[in-house]
Amino acid sequence: MDIPDRATATERALALRAALSPGTERVGTDALAGRTLAEPIDAPEARPPTDRATMDGFAVPADAEAPLDVVASVGPEDDPAPVEPGQAVRIATGAPLPEGTDAVIKREDADADGDRLLGPPAGAGQHVYRRGTNVASGERLFDAGERLAPRDAPLLADLGVEHVTVHERLSVATLATGTEINEGRQPDRDTAMALGLARAWGHDATDGGTVPDDYDRVRERVAALAAQYDVLLTSGGTSVGRGDHVTRALADLGEVVCPGMAVRPGRPATLARLPDCAVLALPGKPVAAHTAAVLLGRPLLTGETAHPTVPAAMAVDLALPERPGMEYAVPVALSEGRATPMGHRDSPLSLYGERFRPGRLASATRATRADGLVLASEALAAGDDVSVVPYEVVER
Repeated sequence: MDIPDRATATERALALRAALSPGTERVGTDALAGRTLAEPIDAPEARPPTDRATMDGFAVPADAEAPLDVVASVGPEDDPAPVEPGQAVRIATGAPLPEGTDAVIKREDADADGDRLLGPPAGAGQHVYRRGTNVASGERLFDAGERLAPRDAPLLADLGVEHVTVHERLSVATLATGTEINEGRQPDRDTAMALGLARAWGHDATDGGTVPDDYDRVRERVAALAAQYDVLLTSGGTSVGRGDHVTRALADLGEVVCPGMAVRPGRPATLARLPDCAVLALPGKPVAAHTAAVLLGRPLLTGETAHPTVPAAMAVDLALPERPGMEYAVPVALSEGRATPMGHRDSPLSLYGERFRPGRLASATRATRADGLVLASEALAAGDDVSVVPYEVVER
């Protein structure tokens, strides 16, 4: 099977996600962060439902000739009576404008004498938050499949929505492979990262432990976890060495749908479909594992494929390995709008000169101190405009 490009690998991750078919549940808006909507949400009515004052002052008919009689006071919770010609009302910020008024004179600008408003004149819409300006009645505000964030709670509260229907959290397990890790001779550098990402992406994640580089034990452990969890994230064992058994085990237990991705570091990442379980097998090297998790695990676990970016200028020249069809994920540090590749000799982590070395970088845990990554398939020169995918955005 050919190694697909990133776009094709992403499509296959989304197809695995669609096949999981989680159930739904209702949650309060205090628990919506990271949850994925199962149903769209339309505005039941316009917001604000009436014209409202944006300043304390006097609600008046636009261009009304002074003097006006001030006949009442209106607060945010009032349902005011209509105003007749020649009248005005005192009004508080956020209060509905009475029928017959369509402008507000700020209190500090008003010329008032007791219950008489002497001026100045006001134009239509002055200091008024128009009905429906925020939300139109029936407007589609949230689509099914959208992942919610804490910032969505104020709008839902304004709509009177107290509960939303979301997909149930997926159950996710991790499994670290490698005899040296299983025996404690090397630290497990990937599991905590994978667990943290799965949880940040809105799911329940469990550490499934470690397994040595023994085919039968790898196959047995993968099968056991796949029978218990919706998604399995493995690390290590995806290459072609004598101790790499994960890909073979996945092929024996189910179907390998993506035998890698044409991105370095992260190329050996593998997607597989097992009965009732989706598997993303991450490379064992930490930077490669994180890159693959961000590029493939995020679509698999959230359904999101867009990578928000921030603009920057390259701080240095960066040549890329000459491998046609390969894309490179370059971790960069940002400072004053300039992007410096982590690993470059001018960065805090000096691993190479002007040519990007993904193989050297893949194991360098110091590179995780980068601010984001640049996806490139051609050489970059100092001063070139680049789009940086911030880690702090795609990790939540």
